[in-house]
Amino acid sequence: MPDEIDFSKGVRGLHHIPPDAKVFVPTSIERGVWEYFAGKAEQRGVELSDLLNEVLRRDIEIHESLK
Repeated sequence: MPDEIDFSKGVRGLHHIPPDAKVFVPTSIERGVWEYFAGKAEQRGVELSDLLNEVLRRDIEIHESLK
């Protein structure tokens, strides 16, 4: 590791993730839960990730309304 690091050419926010960006989050989900939501997504003709985002957004709304 160098004694000094030159940040004079650094760019602020270079690795900033825009608010509307999709972020890949590797996670584990129980098989039964995956099967349930995969089936619902197929019935509705939507992507599984879109359905899960919708469900999580609703859960956040419910949680926030109970505060």
